[in-house]
Amino acid sequence: MRAALVREFGSPAELVIEEVPDPVTGPGEVLIQICSASVNFPDLLVVDGTYQHLPTRPFSPGKDAAGRVIAIGEGVTRLGVGDRVLALVEYGGYAEKIAVREEFVVGLPDAVDYASAAASGLVYSTAHFGLRRRGGVKAGETVLVTGAGGGVGSAAVQLAKAWGARVIALAHDDDRAELARHQGADVVLTSPPETLRDDILAATDGRGADLVIEVLGGDYLTQIIRATAWEGRIVIVGFASGGQNPIKPGHVLVKSISLVGLQSSDYRDRDPAAMRDAAAEVLDLLAQGRLDASVDTVYPLEKAGDALQHVLDGKVRGKVVLTTGLD
Repeated sequence: MRAALVREFGSPAELVIEEVPDPVTGPGEVLIQICSASVNFPDLLVVDGTYQHLPTRPFSPGKDAAGRVIAIGEGVTRLGVGDRVLALVEYGGYAEKIAVREEFVVGLPDAVDYASAAASGLVYSTAHFGLRRRGGVKAGETVLVTGAGGGVGSAAVQLAKAWGARVIALAHDDDRAELARHQGADVVLTSPPETLRDDILAATDGRGADLVIEVLGGDYLTQIIRATAWEGRIVIVGFASGGQNPIKPGHVLVKSISLVGLQSSDYRDRDPAAMRDAAAEVLDLLAQGRLDASVDTVYPLEKAGDALQHVLDGKVRGKVVLTTGLD
């Protein structure tokens, strides 16, 4: 089979496409012929060797992949050959086939195509756990989503709206702001840190946001804390702005703010049933047309390095997907 491999850590251009042996299923595993895999920001960290979980080289990046089950191992009971599925994995999606533990795989509704399924994997699972399990979102609350127009941001805007929240989206530029509006955001901001606090308060009649899905960090987080409502919750998902400024405990204390973190892939390993349930709910909403996977660009597997560079250059509005050309 063909696979995009990391042989040496470095830039996306150093990814190589090679023929490698097909994986073999072990007990409790299924073999999936991959049709589509999504490209996620953490893949860049994996490729350059700075991610917290790094497999032994050579390996294929890729944390979610959609395709068909073509073989099952001993003890597999929930899935069968021919099933259309989405796999949520730590690595291995940038390839034509992957062997995956059955517990990391969820079936696809007929109405969801492979590209949309792959695009929904990691980012929608992150948004789902951030909003519901870590953030406790309630209908009618005001949810601030930073990084709107990106993968997790787009997912969080749509899920929050689907669950009845009022959404304020903070986007990097006008293009991503337009995407957030299209996805249902009630208020869209492109504020710099210097005006962010005042702009959030103006959009909430001075009350602040009840729940924040925060992917930027740095000076943005400093101002977001000041614009969070009493007993508000901030779920830290990342630091895309590149900064991790110290948090002032006094700002957290005086408004009884809950500040929590989220590493969503841990749920796959620690509570795979919860991860499957979240993915299944997302896929059902996609099938109903209540969510849009927001596929921005599709690259062939051979251009995996170009796809990663596209993400690195900050050109993405939504999701980038790889296709193997198989079906």
